[in-house]
Amino acid sequence: MIEDADAPLETMWRGKYVSALKRGRWEYVSRTGSTNAVVVLAEHDGKVILVEQYRVPVGGRCLELPAGLVGDEDPDATVEDTAVKELEEETGFTAERIERLGEFHSSPGMLAESFTLVRAHGVRRIGEGGGTHEEDIAVHLVARSDVPDFVRQRRDAGAAVDVKLLIFMNF
Repeated sequence: MIEDADAPLETMWRGKYVSALKRGRWEYVSRTGSTNAVVVLAEHDGKVILVEQYRVPVGGRCLELPAGLVGDEDPDATVEDTAVKELEEETGFTAERIERLGEFHSSPGMLAESFTLVRAHGVRRIGEGGGTHEEDIAVHLVARSDVPDFVRQRRDAGAAVDVKLLIFMNF
């Protein structure tokens, strides 16, 4: 057992959205409130639905899968509810059914946040997408086999790339 595992949890700093925490010698960050997100793997007509938006922490645009926080607007929202809401809002697509693929941590040495990866089934277009009035989301439809090249092109153009896109890379 790691000695820090039983140490008391200290809040070093708490903001509206993020908290800096310490347990023993270990410092890490957590969202204030919910720490679970949903990430949506969706395809339409054989193409993966990707989003690109400005992210302040990376100082530019970031290529990602559609995603959102579970319960940030509705405390009773489920992973499935949130997946459909975010898919519609960000991309203009909806899904008939959501399948949970598992829970993951993107940076477990630094972040308490986890995400549930889901697959959207019965995907169809219902609108334009692009996010809320506060967001500027570009929607990309990319053939699954072309995703590695598309990621390289966006990276070469200066976009950051979310780690979750590794699931499409051919290393």
